[in-house]
Amino acid sequence: MKVLIAEDDATSRNILHAILTRWGYEVIVTSNGTEALDVLQQQDAPKIAVLDWMMPGLDGVEVCRKIQDLHADAPPYLILLTMRDDKADIVEGLSAGASDYIPKPYDIGELQARIEVGKRVIDLQDRLLSAMEDLSVQALTDPLTMAPNRRAILENLKAEMARATRETSTSLWISLLDIDNFKQVNDQFGHLAGDAVIRECLRRIRCVIRPYDYVGRWGGDEFLIIVPMALSESTPDVFERIRKAISDHGIQTDERIGVQVTVSQGTAPWDRQYSMDEFIREADEALYQVKEDGRNRVGYSI
Repeated sequence: MKVLIAEDDATSRNILHAILTRWGYEVIVTSNGTEALDVLQQQDAPKIAVLDWMMPGLDGVEVCRKIQDLHADAPPYLILLTMRDDKADIVEGLSAGASDYIPKPYDIGELQARIEVGKRVIDLQDRLLSAMEDLSVQALTDPLTMAPNRRAILENLKAEMARATRETSTSLWISLLDIDNFKQVNDQFGHLAGDAVIRECLRRIRCVIRPYDYVGRWGGDEFLIIVPMALSESTPDVFERIRKAISDHGIQTDERIGVQVTVSQGTAPWDRQYSMDEFIREADEALYQVKEDGRNRVGYSI
């Protein structure tokens, strides 16, 4: 683990460097608060810093205060070194964002113990942030397909509608895709085969759409596809190509069962006067009409 030293006295700085290096830390040395602040703002900055209170430029307390403002979610562990021992000074330092406080002259054993505490706090903080990130991903991911779930794809649609509002040369299309007679797949081949069909349909959709298009799982056997386009382009043929990519070839399930499926799609362009709900309703009504007309086709709401 990297540890930053900020100490203007050369002798004290060299002693700290030697001690921390002997303890196995990667030590970065600075001689004033301004340099320390620059280092702590870098990518892959040290997560523990030992700061002298009195330094040229910014003092240790000012560095703590600025770092606290910059790193609200994952602040480094900041230890203040000072000869001040007044309770008011301690309160000031800790209130400014210092994590710990060691009076000079310090005991080497105490310094080591307090840095070890900082290391444990940083490790715990990293694990907590990782867990929060995992939960955030899970909240936006469909567990079967690992595609964006309904909540996430709606966020994508909201963002694309906002972009199309700003960029008047852009149009926006969506498609609600439904696997035809999917219940029969589950009834005839089992739910594991049905899961394999859903995953393979998603894979084939992704093979057809562009990197900047979106697809997410809308419901059990439905996907929502978002296709931004230039306003000068004609009605997109990507939806028909998706239908053919899925319907023209059987799907091999995990049990080596060949399943032939078709899909129906209801598509709609965005009228900039539509709300998101109205936009989706247009596609949903087109999908309903496709099912009424016999399935395995693309219907357009224009």
